[in-house]
Amino acid sequence: MSGEDRDLHRLAEELAERLVAEPGPLLVVTGAGVSLASGIPTFRGTDPGAVWKNDVMEKGTYAYFRRFPVESWGWYAERFPIVRDARPNPSHHALAELERWYDTQDRDYLLVTQNVDGLHREAGSERLVEVHGCSRFVRCARDGCSNGAPTGKLPRPTEAIAAFLEAPGRDTLPRCASCGDVLRPHVLWFDEYYGEHLDYQWDRTQQAAASAALVLFVGTSFSVGVTDLIAQHCTMRRTPALSIDPGAARPPYRVVEPIAAAAEELLPLVVQRLERL
Repeated sequence: MSGEDRDLHRLAEELAERLVAEPGPLLVVTGAGVSLASGIPTFRGTDPGAVWKNDVMEKGTYAYFRRFPVESWGWYAERFPIVRDARPNPSHHALAELERWYDTQDRDYLLVTQNVDGLHREAGSERLVEVHGCSRFVRCARDGCSNGAPTGKLPRPTEAIAAFLEAPGRDTLPRCASCGDVLRPHVLWFDEYYGEHLDYQWDRTQQAAASAALVLFVGTSFSVGVTDLIAQHCTMRRTPALSIDPGAARPPYRVVEPIAAAAEELLPLVVQRLERL
């Protein structure tokens, strides 16, 4: 076993022991780094394929969608195949197994993901909040429509999107069958609020942040509102928090302790050790 492998096994042992020693609620918060091993580019950070490197406050907004619906749909539709073809990686499967271990221990557990790829649910996670929505669905852009916010959504209309891509234009935009307005991706944009759709489960996320005895961040850059909220709760309540990050970058909050490891390598080892303890 190489020195690097020994370090990884040591980190797994330490994290497993910490989880066993803390009987209170565990809150896991995942970001785009978790899905990088599935072939999905990160949204920010140093990854060369980071989605929002140049377009963060332009294309990722409801205002841009309303002003340029054809361009917005084209931008998203080109990226759907990457998510559609992706499969859960060892991180996703390990977190689903971690949830099951917490079930056997009769302990509280919640996974809040910032990712919209649906891979956690596909891997088997059930105690799950997709706080930024899910790109496997769309909804009507008109709030109050039965297919729109705050409760409506539809499966992604594959045929309608394919027809749009063949001849992009306002006449071929995917449309709501109920009211005729344009359909939109079922995701939270940068100029929107967490409370705008019930699927985001914002109240549940806030309650989990306020009651957690331990918080585990995985693959997040701490650059969006949900991570800021949870880290602030940790700071105010002095809740222990850990961040699994292969770059060992120091999180912007003193309360968060970095763990230098790739999640897809570390988390399966952690689950293996929990099952032995």
